[in-house]
Amino acid sequence: MPSAAIKHINDLAAFVAASPSSFHAVAEAARRLDAAGFSAHAEDAAWELSAGGHYVIRDGAIIAWVQPATATASTGFHILGSHTDSPSFKLKPKPTTGAHGWLQAGVEVYGGPLLNSWLDRELLLAGRLAMKDGHTVLARTGALLRFPQLAIHLDRAVNESLTLDKQTHMNPVWGIGNPAEADVLAVLAESAGVDAAQIGGYDVVVADTQAGEIFGGSNEFFASGRLDNLSSVHASLVALIEHAATGTGEHIALLAAFDHEEIGSSSRSGACGPFLQDMLERIGHHLGADTQDRNRAYANSFCVSADAGHSVHPNYAGRHDPANRPLLGAGPLLKINANQRYATDGIGAALFARLCEQAQVPYQEFVSNNQMPCGSTIGPLTATRLGIRTVDVGIPLLSMHSAREMCGVEDPLRLAKISAAFFAA
Repeated sequence: MPSAAIKHINDLAAFVAASPSSFHAVAEAARRLDAAGFSAHAEDAAWELSAGGHYVIRDGAIIAWVQPATATASTGFHILGSHTDSPSFKLKPKPTTGAHGWLQAGVEVYGGPLLNSWLDRELLLAGRLAMKDGHTVLARTGALLRFPQLAIHLDRAVNESLTLDKQTHMNPVWGIGNPAEADVLAVLAESAGVDAAQIGGYDVVVADTQAGEIFGGSNEFFASGRLDNLSSVHASLVALIEHAATGTGEHIALLAAFDHEEIGSSSRSGACGPFLQDMLERIGHHLGADTQDRNRAYANSFCVSADAGHSVHPNYAGRHDPANRPLLGAGPLLKINANQRYATDGIGAALFARLCEQAQVPYQEFVSNNQMPCGSTIGPLTATRLGIRTVDVGIPLLSMHSAREMCGVEDPLRLAKISAAFFAA
């Protein structure tokens, strides 16, 4: 296995470990951007933009960009879009529950997780605490929770038919005691060094604690939580930081990592919201753009929507298209759907082929079996909101939406190389 791929996958593992929630992913991205010399901007502040790297955060989303010295009012954008959230469980109001001597946490299903994959794992809580005085803090516990599975002795048919009720079965345990005398929020508050009584609100999710692991006969596989879609966030972040140091592209290179994609993107920090358009207009304003300049810039722009896709599954091959069967480790995916669930068209496909050739990496095409419904991404949303031509890509996975997904070791680095070629184009 090439050492560069191993180095990149280890860095991806560190990024995922630092990012148990969308808010933590954004904080880790900001930390890396700060170290690379990017300038942070608050949305409610007046900006003075110059050539170089910049970023702005909105809740669990981040937009970062590199402005070339040659940028004008009509300079186009090369946008690499991804998302920071992953399927999981979100802490409910009145979260401390329990029965029969157990302490449990009330959680609500977030997105479409494979429920059975979360059983019998050591889990943590992580996210944002909003304090009554108006400030926010990040919090993450250590290993705290577990969804314990019922023993086979008490359900002899479990291997023939496992049915999990989201309300009654997916209540994790976190201790022994009386719920009236305990508070799971106090554990969260202690992890953040704040007073639980001063918590006014929270956005907290459940995450797996197990570290990423390289495995396989030739160390060709990598397993980790949240590869959908932190693999794309990380690849674009690595590429943008590299571009800031070495790039000379004609376009404004921009990373857009949105929140809430797993639940439809309809939020102020999701791809359906105004975040990207707000930032593009603000950047254009500082370059002196009027409406015509802005329209010219969008017409000269391209968006690569990077989100994980499916590898052919050896045990369920009939669920895949018979002619297009991507494999882990054989290159990133060009994602195609006739009904525009992915935004790829012929021009986008040609661009991706060109970028892969420049980056000297292989790629594969993905299309759904006609009998299987096709998922979607931020790609069609961005294309629809802004009219910017968009192509959908991503690395192939097995076990997508599991608590622990699986990819090929070489594919994340390949996606980063394609991202770098895109930013430099």
